[in-house]
Amino acid sequence: MSSSHRPFLVVLSSPSGAGKTSICRGVVRRDPGVAYSVSATTRPRRHNEVDGRDYFFLTGRDFRRRLSRSGFLEHAEVYDAVYGTPRAAVLGHFREGRDVIADLDIQGMRSCRRALPDCVTVFVTAPDRGELKRRLHGRGTDSARVIARRQAELEAELRSIPEFDYLVVNDRLRDAVDTVLAIIRAERRRTSRRLMRGRPGSRPGTRAAAAARRRNSR
Repeated sequence: MSSSHRPFLVVLSSPSGAGKTSICRGVVRRDPGVAYSVSATTRPRRHNEVDGRDYFFLTGRDFRRRLSRSGFLEHAEVYDAVYGTPRAAVLGHFREGRDVIADLDIQGMRSCRRALPDCVTVFVTAPDRGELKRRLHGRGTDSARVIARRQAELEAELRSIPEFDYLVVNDRLRDAVDTVLAIIRAERRRTSRRLMRGRPGSRPGTRAAAAARRRNSR
């Protein structure tokens, strides 16, 4: 008897600076059965970012055109830019038999859960609020205005934790990646996701059942 599973989406959300993107990258490097969902955005590209690797950088016009064609599983306006999860890429990975991991904000998680009710949601946080603030300031990529806005939203993000399936504390990156990999491997074993082949007691009409009927008729 052999089996596989129905591919699924894993969504990691966190306050800014908690490391959800680094965890996603670590999971993909260590498990070839998981693909990373690259989001699309209208925000300007930073100097160290690569189009198609970090984000798909789109103009507002391009984003609206794709949105009108149902091109996104979810989309939201965040910090004066629009972000979205390309639908075709995620479904393409599913057809190839790969699970997909995405790092999204709370709005994105909620939208993905509506679009794909069996997705797995993980909230990532740092060991304490002080560490979250230190990481946010240490990134060096955001303006003071954006940092202040993200700090103001921190408490609301933490209050959303009960909405998630799992909680991961990112104290050490390798340990956090290990934990998310363990979650994915456990989810693959859910009976509701399993696709069984050659199962004992196969239904009538299958090859195994037909062979059994021929033996019994002799």
